[in-house]
Amino acid sequence: MPNWPELCTIGTNGLLIRFGDQLSEPANRAALAFRAAVEREGWSGVEETSTSLVSAYLRVDPAFPDMDALEARTLALMASRDWFAEPLPEGRRLWRVPTVYGTDLAPQLEEAADVAGLSVAEAIATISGTQVRVQTIGFAPGQPYLGALPEAWNIPRQTALTDKVPIGALTVAIRQLTLFSVSTPTGWRHVGQTGFRAFRPDADDPFVLRPGDEVLFQETTPEQYHRYQDAGDPDGGAVAEQIA
Repeated sequence: MPNWPELCTIGTNGLLIRFGDQLSEPANRAALAFRAAVEREGWSGVEETSTSLVSAYLRVDPAFPDMDALEARTLALMASRDWFAEPLPEGRRLWRVPTVYGTDLAPQLEEAADVAGLSVAEAIATISGTQVRVQTIGFAPGQPYLGALPEAWNIPRQTALTDKVPIGALTVAIRQLTLFSVSTPTGWRHVGQTGFRAFRPDADDPFVLRPGDEVLFQETTPEQYHRYQDAGDPDGGAVAEQIA
């Protein structure tokens, strides 16, 4: 990857470190690792860091006196190692999230499976059996984009919008899953339903999932899903364990 990483300035106080121009596992890994390195070093002047699918972003204090020095420090860190081969950050968790596939709770499973060239049983097996990474948080508060699924799931978005999917909806397109943190229209196909609330505005940490976390969407029954709902469990029966 000879042309990456690349440093861009954003406005007057933002630095964007890009590790690719399209999503790949190494580029996502590099972005997560670079952000973690900056966080560990606690750079003066950097007020906030975040990651997108293939980039790390540093928001700098507008009053910081030497932006040139900070850019030079960023370039030096970029050149210090092969970020595409770096380990993922520490503190990551594996979430096991009970998920109803299909039924009236997730009505587009059969359609999505057909587009992917799979039977419904194969579709459930590949999605529920693939441990996916939270690649970034975006679109809505706390909403994760997760991947990557097997190549068969490189399916396009719909040409029209679904009017609304509920909170906890699991949707699929372009080898990725999204787990909806709010109820909203979408062009992604609704294949699973969870009771997991990824955005909890009244909690100390309102964004439950973090980039780098991993998730297994394990199959459950509608009856069990409704039991979690009736109990008011915001995890929807999900459990987490430390993996790094």
